[in-house]
Amino acid sequence: MCVSRRRFLFQAASMGAVAPLVLSGCMSSTGAIEAVKPGPDPYFLAMYGPQPNERFPLPAIDISNVEERFFRQQVRYHRSERPGTIVVDTQNRFLYLVQEGGMAMRYGIGVGRAGLEFEGEARVARKAQWPTWTPTAAMIEREPARNAQWAGGMPPGLENPLGPRALYLFDGGRDTLYRIHGTSEPWSIGLAVSSGCIRLFNQDIIDLYARVAIDTPVLVLQNEPLMFPQREVPESIRRQLEIPQRQDQNPMIEI
Repeated sequence: MCVSRRRFLFQAASMGAVAPLVLSGCMSSTGAIEAVKPGPDPYFLAMYGPQPNERFPLPAIDISNVEERFFRQQVRYHRSERPGTIVVDTQNRFLYLVQEGGMAMRYGIGVGRAGLEFEGEARVARKAQWPTWTPTAAMIEREPARNAQWAGGMPPGLENPLGPRALYLFDGGRDTLYRIHGTSEPWSIGLAVSSGCIRLFNQDIIDLYARVAIDTPVLVLQNEPLMFPQREVPESIRRQLEIPQRQDQNPMIEI
């Protein structure tokens, strides 16, 4: 019988030097050692668990194939923006909410085409819970079969591309059309995708929404040095979307 990894570590701590001999796996009935792949940390499972009290109850997110760096977490902040600033690093797929003491709350993001078309400073001019989504004229022209039906606005709900919350960014009095929002496609976190602006896990945009106020300053960065290799599109998602895999096209960049 296999025991959980954490329970085993607890037991091993009281066993001293015996533990390292079997730490790598569980012994099968045939005597072979089977590797044990640890699952997501229970802390993150709870963080991305269901939220039944929302207007549209949110299901748990399957995070079993998500790299841990894209989970919401407090980190040391490596730049000098003042606390309270939202910093969007499109290259590394992170959004930071700068905090006191050189720290920041970091969120994994997916970056849509519109999210790559703005760089510089803005402010949160509007916040919305369960917003209506209205495609721009350019989006309708680009994908009429998908978007024209929503020219008058898509009602809020679990399938709405903005998810449960949205932050609307303005430059002075001008709407930049740049949005920070949730997503009905959680697999897209960590990727550059073909639509939308800056998307977070639904549970993360709810958290960020609660932390920021109107007029929060926002800085969007497009060309930061890469901190990690960019995430590749999972093969299971590639098959569902019928994305061609060509040698002259980097599958990590856009789908």
